[in-house]
Amino acid sequence: MQSPSIAVEAKNVTKIFSQGKKRFTALDNVSIAIRKNEFFTLLGPSGCGKTTLLRAFAGFEHPSQGSILLYGEDIAHLPPYQRPINTVFQNYALFPHMTVAGNIAFGLEMQGKPKAEIEETVDRMLDLVQMQPMRDRLTSQISGGQQQRVALARALAPSPKVLLLDEPLSALDYKLRKEMQIELKRLQSETGITFIFVTHDQEEALTMSDRIAVMAGGRILQVGSPHDIYERPAERFVADFIGETNFLEGKISAVEGNNISVTPDAAGAGRSIQIAVDSEQPQAKLKTGQRVTLAIRPEHSQVIRVGPESDEAFISGNLDNIVYFGTDTHYHVRLSDGSLFIVRQQNSQILGDTLAKNETVGIHFAADAARILWD
Repeated sequence: MQSPSIAVEAKNVTKIFSQGKKRFTALDNVSIAIRKNEFFTLLGPSGCGKTTLLRAFAGFEHPSQGSILLYGEDIAHLPPYQRPINTVFQNYALFPHMTVAGNIAFGLEMQGKPKAEIEETVDRMLDLVQMQPMRDRLTSQISGGQQQRVALARALAPSPKVLLLDEPLSALDYKLRKEMQIELKRLQSETGITFIFVTHDQEEALTMSDRIAVMAGGRILQVGSPHDIYERPAERFVADFIGETNFLEGKISAVEGNNISVTPDAAGAGRSIQIAVDSEQPQAKLKTGQRVTLAIRPEHSQVIRVGPESDEAFISGNLDNIVYFGTDTHYHVRLSDGSLFIVRQQNSQILGDTLAKNETVGIHFAADAARILWD
């Protein structure tokens, strides 16, 4: 029996598109449970299946296999207009010949709501999205950001149980996108409605979400909080797709309980990195001698000078380039195996002599900064 805290659930959903003899699997046995009152984001590159999954929730696509549940009820047989789910599209789909208030009222009028109730709801929605002064303007006469607010108000007016958002910020400029990210999170918090948001923008997902599902190739690779997805990626694709990441190839030199020692191929002084793993993680099943990949974020590393007797550095290499960004500096270090390792340090924390290009440097990081990737 489904938990009452679960708003939307996909169970073993597969979607296959066919054109003649050609078949394309857009969703490959996807299962995900999205909680009530959650801001949940489907994140991934173009073609990963995130929009197809969103359309399956809305009823615009029917799964080839599997089921879609809304608060425990199978809604596969319901057409979109009978589902208590609304969608905000990329193009907003507003009526340009109607006023702001008229657009918001339209769906309620189609439902046959009483006039007094419609007027009260429209006023409440205009206040919610801070568009009351624009109520009598045609939507063709307002800005893109204002149109976005009207589209949200129209979708929220019928009080849906779930609101789906298909990359609704993609048409906005950078500054307006940042403002609308905060606005969307505020709206979700104030209304208590479950938001399911689709984006390919990693920063957008990290900023707004309670949880994120990272998708690729029609599958969900990892689900977790923004902190978990960024700090503890499970697979190389997730680590590479979310933010900037350094990858170190190496071999497991020892396994002692849940502590795994890895010797990187590019280890300057031959040092091993001891990493603690959770017993429930697949990494806990790794054995001595196995090849693995480590992921280390640039901001979790430090460039240091190395001397002939220095043992502070885990790895060392040649300082190829130094890039100054104002608030921080990026050091590009070429390791002995030819790979590039990037270190990002805040300028306020850089002490001592300035490093120079082509200098031999070491790289130090805390053991808990390194993550063993399962794939």
